[in-house]
Amino acid sequence: MRIVSVTLRDYRNYETCALHPCDGVTVLLGDNGQGKTNLLEAVYLTCTGRSHRTHADRELIRRGADYASVKIRTERRDGMHDVEVLLSRTGKRTIRVAGQEIRRSGELLGHVTGVLFSPEDLRTVKDGPAERRRFVDMALSQLNPAYYYTMQRYNRALKQRNNLLREAVASPSLLKTLDAWDEQLASNGVELMRMRRAYVERLSEEAGRMHADIAEGREALSIAYRPSLSGDTVEEALEALFAAREQDTRRLTTTSGPHRDDVAVLIDGWDVRAYGSQGQQRTAALSMRLAELTVMRERMGEWPVLMLDDVMSELDPGRRRRLVERLEGIQTLVTCTDMEDLSGAEVGKVMRVHGARMEEETEGAGECGVRS
Repeated sequence: MRIVSVTLRDYRNYETCALHPCDGVTVLLGDNGQGKTNLLEAVYLTCTGRSHRTHADRELIRRGADYASVKIRTERRDGMHDVEVLLSRTGKRTIRVAGQEIRRSGELLGHVTGVLFSPEDLRTVKDGPAERRRFVDMALSQLNPAYYYTMQRYNRALKQRNNLLREAVASPSLLKTLDAWDEQLASNGVELMRMRRAYVERLSEEAGRMHADIAEGREALSIAYRPSLSGDTVEEALEALFAAREQDTRRLTTTSGPHRDDVAVLIDGWDVRAYGSQGQQRTAALSMRLAELTVMRERMGEWPVLMLDDVMSELDPGRRRRLVERLEGIQTLVTCTDMEDLSGAEVGKVMRVHGARMEEETEGAGECGVRS
């Protein structure tokens, strides 16, 4: 897959902007706070339907504007794909695929696929289980819309069950209706667990290889799926939910299920979250993203776009060099403040970003351009 064009209007600090990246490495060069990350965020929005920095659409709309839009065209093995995301301060969002408005958010998935590695990725390793579940959920949703819809059904049932637990404080008889929600949680939860387990096992294999290369074999990285439920059948999930009812009733929330899963990131068998250095955590996060990239290519038969947001400066020269070596053949968008951070990389295009405006640098210019 390759991105042909990205067009923004009233997005973050951009009034208008249209970027045509080259097939190889396109660099967005400039000082911090000029809008480089905003462009990558906009691309990621068309991949997953959400920003990696905020849950509020209004934060994506330029100050003084009521609406914002992101349009993207990609070329895939099956032809051209056009996606447009329209955002409004009123909260209503419109998504069009091939010019037609879609009714279900999952219909967005699969037209633009990408992997974003940003400084926020350290949270995947350092923070709690929710960040690692999100990491897995976002990757699987891009790869398999069926996973996304299963997750939606599970989350709806979970919300209804939790509401019921709270309402039952005043009306205990409502607890008799828990069975219906338990059945939905169990059936959808087991399917989520099945897909998560398979994905994490494959991701661990690839991440281990990536990490061995980046860390020059000094450490062994592995990723382990840690489900909340010990069983893997609907019957076992139902038993676990029933066994936890007393606790759930007391705590007014559902304590058992995939929404409590974790994914352990281990170096030499030790949890890198608790025992890893900052450098080890950063290398583990990078290895996981590169592994995600490779697994996506296996599943889709083509490379997704790779987005690297101000991460080169955080790596030592050796790790930086080994990352650069992996960019060949992959359309890559890179943000940086200093071209020295990309020393050794074959750069196809350099775009100077200043005050939400971009100009193509003479050196490194290729067949594509940008206007703003």
